[in-house]
Amino acid sequence: MSDNDLDAVCELEARAYEFPWSRAIISGCRSVQYRIWLGELVGQLGHVSQAFLSITLDEAHILNLAVEPNLQDRGLGSQLLRHLVEDARGQGARQIFLEVRESNQPAIQMYLNQGFNEIGRRRHYYPTKDGREDAIILGMEL
Repeated sequence: MSDNDLDAVCELEARAYEFPWSRAIISGCRSVQYRIWLGELVGQLGHVSQAFLSITLDEAHILNLAVEPNLQDRGLGSQLLRHLVEDARGQGARQIFLEVRESNQPAIQMYLNQGFNEIGRRRHYYPTKDGREDAIILGMEL
């Protein structure tokens, strides 16, 4: 991700999430050399999806995956997820993990459809307007 991409990444993050990552967090992902994916769509100006992937030894962790809200439910998230899984596998990861809000049922279903399994919960992990909600921890053997 270049400096030129940073504004667009932050803007998509803000459109996709009620509680988006800050610019500092996104910028920090570059400094620790996370693998950052920006997805483009023919006929669309700029990127329409993005993801942040951490790989340590034989474990990969999808830290964030976002799709432009008005382009969701078109398979873009699934396509990006497949690329992340293949990237992790190619880098020697044997397992891949992620956390997702328990209220984000479309994303949970996408992950399950792609072969992830629920392996746990983090109680009160995510902020909400009214308090906190659990994170569902999903994982898959590669």
